[in-house]
Amino acid sequence: MPYKKPFSRSNSHSSSRFNNTRRPFVRRGSSNRSAPKSEHMDPSRFINKAVITEEVEHFVPEHAFTDFAVDDVVKQSILLKGYTTPTPIQDRVIPHILKGNDVVGIAQTGTGKTAAFLIPLIHKVRHTPGAQVLIVVPTRELAQQIQVEVQGLTKGMRLFSVCCVGGAGIGAQISSLRHPNQFVIGTPGRLKDLIERGHIKLKDFQTIVLDEADRMLDMGFIADMRFLMAGMPKPRHTLFFSATLSPTIEGLIQEFLHEPVRIKVATRETASGIDQDVVLVPRGIDKLVVLHDLLIQPGFDKVLIFGRTKHGVEKLSKKLIEKGFKAESIHGDKTQGKRQKALTLFKQDHVNILVATDVAARGLDIAGVSHVINYDLPATHDDYVHRIGRTGRAGKKGKALTFIEAR
Repeated sequence: MPYKKPFSRSNSHSSSRFNNTRRPFVRRGSSNRSAPKSEHMDPSRFINKAVITEEVEHFVPEHAFTDFAVDDVVKQSILLKGYTTPTPIQDRVIPHILKGNDVVGIAQTGTGKTAAFLIPLIHKVRHTPGAQVLIVVPTRELAQQIQVEVQGLTKGMRLFSVCCVGGAGIGAQISSLRHPNQFVIGTPGRLKDLIERGHIKLKDFQTIVLDEADRMLDMGFIADMRFLMAGMPKPRHTLFFSATLSPTIEGLIQEFLHEPVRIKVATRETASGIDQDVVLVPRGIDKLVVLHDLLIQPGFDKVLIFGRTKHGVEKLSKKLIEKGFKAESIHGDKTQGKRQKALTLFKQDHVNILVATDVAARGLDIAGVSHVINYDLPATHDDYVHRIGRTGRAGKKGKALTFIEAR
């Protein structure tokens, strides 16, 4: 029988008595002994230790959106989007981009960084005849989200954009590229393909945005990034965003940017909006049984479940459907159309469970996710931070649960 209080601290005094029960064991401060050794991940890092947002504890912006040196049409567009007070990254980055500085912005997803670079760049292309901006991102979903944001912020301005990503018909993208586009947004592989076919001419772009550069590096796009940068004219305006700063990322900054301004607002070590716990799966108990008993509890209204492999994600999704749950999946083996359909069904609450791989879910901004469940352990702590950042957004509370199998 499913238990009634799955997150009770009272259950955390002993793990042995759960070996012969279906009840998952949710505990705080779990020791390292429960984690699979192959992961080299300390489960204590899954308990209110992650840096989720780039923000100051009591942040007071230096600017209002009306203070920025953008024209009245852009300011009106900002108001129509419902933006009122700049986020920390917006407050710090926008003035430097407007001055034409190269910028390194260190920020997680969900901090408003897309608008932080789009607002000044929209002003720039409105006042620079022939200006074109290339925006390079790691995934199709992020490219599509940025495309939607561009369209929303440029409504009525007669500015145009095209989204160039793999997994979608290249013919339609080629057709769109025959017309003037102030913004070209895409993933490295598809952009390189279109450049080599002669449909994108890098010499025409004076500005490039490399968004989520650390994720592009992780996905093996470094050669494609160098290809794109090598074809850009000099001098150029380069904006570089990353959630992390590794030695390799530092090397790319030195390679790609000229005297950049670095923006990194102070971080809080714990995301107050996300309650993080581990779920200890007792020996001999099927993880799926534990997951089922969680999902039928009250409050699991909109759940994003992460798996490690495409096959595992698809298999889990089908098993949940067989058990009567309304579930969908997104992973790299699905066509772009099917992935988009799954996302739409989840966003519009036609299904309340979405099972995803890390790459497929990178950069997703989905409102109202009540829970993130790490059904499979993340490969790195950065992946963990990214995963759980899908909940507790826009000032709302969220919960993140990480399955740990007892040994």
